[in-house]
Amino acid sequence: MSFGIWQIVLIVLVVVLVFGANKIPRVMGDFAKGIKSFKAGLKEGETGEAKPASPASQPAQSAQDDAKAINAETTAADAGSVKKDEAAKG
Repeated sequence: MSFGIWQIVLIVLVVVLVFGANKIPRVMGDFAKGIKSFKAGLKEGETGEAKPASPASQPAQSAQDDAKAINAETTAADAGSVKKDEAAKG
């Protein structure tokens, strides 16, 4: 089955109506990034080499750092409130 010019024009019109003329370049850019990523994954699988730690692991590390900072702030706040209580009592 081959596509004629009218089928292609109809598909393009539907895409423009659904996405809007402003979003199409962004959608196509994301599509191209996906294809590049897919090809890179295929090449990585062929060579058997693993890439260094991905940026996806960084948010988990960042979350751990945030939790440590919150715990440190909470501990400091608790120590400050204890000093205020002692000063008020005595």
